[in-house]
Amino acid sequence: MSADIRHEACAWAPASVGNIGIGFDILGHSLDGAGDRARVRRIDAPVVRIDDIDGCVADLPREAAANTAGQALIALREALDLPFGFAVHLHKGIALGSGMGGSASSCVAALVAANALLDEPLSREALYPFALDGEAVASGGRHGDNVGCMLLGGLVLTTEQHLIRLDVPDAWHCALVHPHVVVETRRAREALSGAYAIGEFVAQSAHLALVLTGCQLGDANLVRDGLRDVLVEPRRAPLIPGFDAVKRAALDHGALGASISGAGPSVFGWFERRAEAEAAAVAMARAFADHGLASDRFVAPINGPAARLESCAS
Repeated sequence: MSADIRHEACAWAPASVGNIGIGFDILGHSLDGAGDRARVRRIDAPVVRIDDIDGCVADLPREAAANTAGQALIALREALDLPFGFAVHLHKGIALGSGMGGSASSCVAALVAANALLDEPLSREALYPFALDGEAVASGGRHGDNVGCMLLGGLVLTTEQHLIRLDVPDAWHCALVHPHVVVETRRAREALSGAYAIGEFVAQSAHLALVLTGCQLGDANLVRDGLRDVLVEPRRAPLIPGFDAVKRAALDHGALGASISGAGPSVFGWFERRAEAEAAAVAMARAFADHGLASDRFVAPINGPAARLESCAS
């Protein structure tokens, strides 16, 4: 390797609010306040190695192909036919099964760090397919709602081929409350099996259109009319103790809408002002406490950060 090639890079990727109720598997926004960190070293052996995992979760697969970060880097290596490999150290800052994009955050942090070690780094959009490969290890499918917003920041609409960052007023905030209970993504997906009425799909499509248009125009009333999940939330809500009371607490404090973050159990609400979001987060946590659950609160702009490179000094 030439002297100007970096041998090590570190990156951080934020948490996320996946689905946002009405955008199942295609809509998400990043959430400041929690995230995963990856330290990636460029090694001579043409392999991907998970050397260590620490932080709030440690019992994750060390086999690279069974780890979201490892599989993403395997896909990157194979697609670019790289003659070298990567060794990865993950520091988990997001609990698994929290509905905050924990598996996606590790994947994106590792990709952003590894990308900095390439002779010719790729754009964030070019990293997206590899992030989908990694996310599939945890969720069973190539779903972009979490990884897309972590790569670009803010509110992002995703398909298999596209990443589209959407405008949202800077003043709009998200309140998210994570109860200390685990809802596994695969179990949450099983809850969605069964028949659906065509009218539900029509209503959900209309709600998604209202939210997307409202965000683009900065029209809170359109978002308020649209941020109502009639497809997924009714089927997953029974998996979350106290969900109805927590959602009601958000709405009673002025939420434009509230629903399940990702596969749950975290619950989020959107607000026009930070002060409303902060008051709502307290009330939402109190509602979980009334059902015997301690929780963590997060309040942050919907225009959240993208994954970023950080110093490896620490």
